[in-house]
Amino acid sequence: MQLRLAFFLPSLGGGGAERVMVTLANYCAERGFPTEMIVVKEWTTYLNEVAPTIPVEFLRPTRRIQITPRLARIMRARRFDALLSSPRNFPPLLVKRTCFLPTRVVVREAISASVEFAQTKRSFKERVAVRLGYRFLYPYADAVVAVSKDAARSLLQMSPIPTHKLHVIYNPVVSPELYEKANAPLDHPWFQPHQPAVILGVGRHHPQKGFDTLLRAFALVREHVPARLVILGEGPERPNLERLAAELGVAADVDMPGFDPNPFRYMKRAGVFVLSSRYEGLPNVLIQAMACGCPVISTDCPGGSSEILDDGRYGVLVPVDDVEAMARAITYALAGQVAPAPAKWLEQYQVERVAEQYLQLMLGQHR
Repeated sequence: MQLRLAFFLPSLGGGGAERVMVTLANYCAERGFPTEMIVVKEWTTYLNEVAPTIPVEFLRPTRRIQITPRLARIMRARRFDALLSSPRNFPPLLVKRTCFLPTRVVVREAISASVEFAQTKRSFKERVAVRLGYRFLYPYADAVVAVSKDAARSLLQMSPIPTHKLHVIYNPVVSPELYEKANAPLDHPWFQPHQPAVILGVGRHHPQKGFDTLLRAFALVREHVPARLVILGEGPERPNLERLAAELGVAADVDMPGFDPNPFRYMKRAGVFVLSSRYEGLPNVLIQAMACGCPVISTDCPGGSSEILDDGRYGVLVPVDDVEAMARAITYALAGQVAPAPAKWLEQYQVERVAEQYLQLMLGQHR
């Protein structure tokens, strides 16, 4: 009898972690495993990308305290053989700890946990709850995945996870579908022939992503090089970013068109891709831009950026929040001085290769 698998995630919104979970669930379903998705909030950006054979159940809590008991009812009724959770991992671990279910629970840590904890504003009670969750729940996971070596080191600062349970597995990012989408038409006027080069940023409009630094760097670049800036995504920082662009006098050459389910067509045509984050786990967009053949610049932030660029071999690393260093790197890249990553290097992020590692870990067969 085929083992029954479940994937638990906070939403199907437009985040990198959500896209990874959809990719992994689809792979398991394609391999013939009965697969289900349990989703907390009914945000459905990626719902149409979920394989039609995968049932999706939304918990729809009105309060956070309702998540764990609703998940417990489903897990008791379904008796899954294995469940993968990301990125909010406390509820399935709490269910496993209190309900004594035989389900093998694997949690995926998609961020540099200690850095995120230090930089995120929370109430005292929330900080205590997060600390206790990492300390007393994570060790009960059957396995824990960190998406980069740096994320693994950061996680061990938060939780006494037994080392035999901790695994570093990169994200499933590179696929034939990515290349197909990259070749899709793009009618944005700035990407037409004989236009100034476009600098591209992609991500949620949140302080973590450092788009304020990118805007300031762009303003410096514009003093010497004709260029434009496009930032794809949405989030609470949009009004602040629009205000900053106006203050810097570059608003006419900055476009923030919102979330686009196909950012790859922009990456294929951009002059340079810039990851300006203050911390990450393993930034998918950086890998995607490299796969699309776009020169890349990244902050040397906590997370997997330096691993992706092989310590600067396949892109330029700049210090976090260093506006002048970022501006110099952008100018350098626009002059054609940044070589693309070879296909061999990107093989470690291929969907089939990575998804098989996750599947074997869920089945308890990972070496």
